[in-house]
Amino acid sequence: MESEVERKKLRVLVAVDESENSFYAIEWAMDHLRDVISAEPDTGRAGGLLTLLHVHPPYAHYVYPAAVFAATSVPESVKKEREERTAALFTRALQICRGKMVKAETLVLEGDPKDVICQAVEQMHVDLLVIGNRGLGMIKRAFLGSVSDYCAHHAKCPILIVKPPRESSTSTATATASSK
Repeated sequence: MESEVERKKLRVLVAVDESENSFYAIEWAMDHLRDVISAEPDTGRAGGLLTLLHVHPPYAHYVYPAAVFAATSVPESVKKEREERTAALFTRALQICRGKMVKAETLVLEGDPKDVICQAVEQMHVDLLVIGNRGLGMIKRAFLGSVSDYCAHHAKCPILIVKPPRESSTSTATATASSK
């Protein structure tokens, strides 16, 4: 007899941006959470729900300091470029998911990423938030802030922060692969 936990669909939200660490977090989640988020065709049980969330900062971040544009007067070229970059980001992210045989939905929201991610977690009743870590040092994190650090303290669900792979293990793996 299945427990209630096993029957419940796990809702996983992966916050993505254009950084390599973000894509590493997606791959890590696919490799380690595949059993709880992918459908099981043999048993007929549905898998969990995986959502890839990308947050656009407000347009003010794209504006030169000399000129101030209201959101309605943002040049079309800026809007088009942002849409193209988001489409490319999701194309790459969804290829990772398809390669691991996991279905995912995408969601784009606008605002301050740390606040928007925490709001989405609460509104969507997410069971687990997965987010990459840029690996900022203590000084940079103090001045720039850290989305993952903020979410760890404010998200209303468990959060998994995926750190980037160590350089030494990556370069060793590359050296081993190239010597074969």
